[in-house]
This record gives sequence, C-alpha cells and structure tokens, in this order.
Amino acid sequence: MKVIFLDNDGVICLAENWGGRYKKARQYMIDNGIAEYDSSVLNETKRPVEIRFDNFDQKAVNVLNEVLEKTGAEIVVSSDWKLHATVEELGVYYESQGIIKKPIDRTLNMDEFDESGSGLYQWKGWRDRMRIVEIKKYLEDHPEITHWVAIDDMNMGHEAHNGYGLDNFVHTPRSNEGIKQSGIKDKLIKHLS
Repeated sequence: MKVIFLDNDGVICLAENWGGRYKKARQYMIDNGIAEYDSSVLNETKRPVEIRFDNFDQKAVNVLNEVLEKTGAEIVVSSDWKLHATVEELGVYYESQGIIKKPIDRTLNMDEFDESGSGLYQWKGWRDRMRIVEIKKYLEDHPEITHWVAIDDMNMGHEAHNGYGLDNFVHTPRSNEGIKQSGIKDKLIKHLS
C-alpha cells in the first residue's frame, strides 16, 4: 500500500485561506440565530464540519489529486486537524473541497500511545518532533505500507532534527504556495513510485 501522510495548513490550505473558518462560523451563527455568547457553539465539534476548517486552495487540491491519480496512494491525515474531526468527517470535508479520495486513517496523537513523551514534546514546542514520532509509530503499526511520503510545512527532515527526521519527507516552506511549489509534485511522485 502507498500512503501520503498529509498535513493541511501550508500544504493544501494556504496562508490566504487562514482564518476563513471564523467568517464561516460567524455566518453560521447569524443564519441560525445563535447568540455569540452561546457556549454550545463554542465547542467546534458541535458545529457542522464544513465550518470548522479553512478552505483548501483549489490549485493545491488539483496538484494533490494528480499525485493521487498517478500513484494510487491513500491519504493518512497527519495534520493537527485530526484533533478537531473524525476521519469520516475529514473525508466529507475533503470531498467537499474537491479531493478525489477520502483519508483512510489518521496518525495517532502521541498521548494515545506514549503518555511519558507527549507532554515533554508539547511543552518544548516541538510540534514537528511530535509529528515525526506519530508518523514513525503509524509506519511501525502498518507494515503493509510499501511506499510512503510525508508532506508538511514544518520541516521534519533529517537535517532539521540531527538525523532523527523522516526519510521520505517533502517540505513546503512557503505557506502561500504549499504543494503548488515548483518541484514538489515530482518529489511526491518519486517517493511513491
């Protein structure tokens, strides 16, 4: 099986889209006559999934779809969006944004498998290190994966982590371009071939 460990922000949800969820939530509250102080909508998991997240960039989605079509890879969500929706809800959202495949799974959060380490990583602000550990754990638990690549705007490569990073990693350092950056698509396809 081929897998793309997919981050959203800075990859397919680009900088110009950030904050759009707040506008959607406000409009949802207006449309439904909900007062701003109503605590029931402060819990975002009670809101419809389509207003919990910022929109994806359509050109970025097109690039992702091309990679999915050419490689037959499946999506595993590594983004912290996994904290705010189920895999099924993310699948509905991905489809509504034009992605041709729903995610098949998500990586576990560190606190779901390593109670001793997650607090330390979070406390030191090493979100990228946490994500590396989560992806490595997923690979360990899924030996059926033959080809994989992780794409993220956080640098999770070996050079950024003194050799501890990911082997099959593609960095998208420009949050306003994400997966659309020159050469990114080819790197993804190479890892999945």
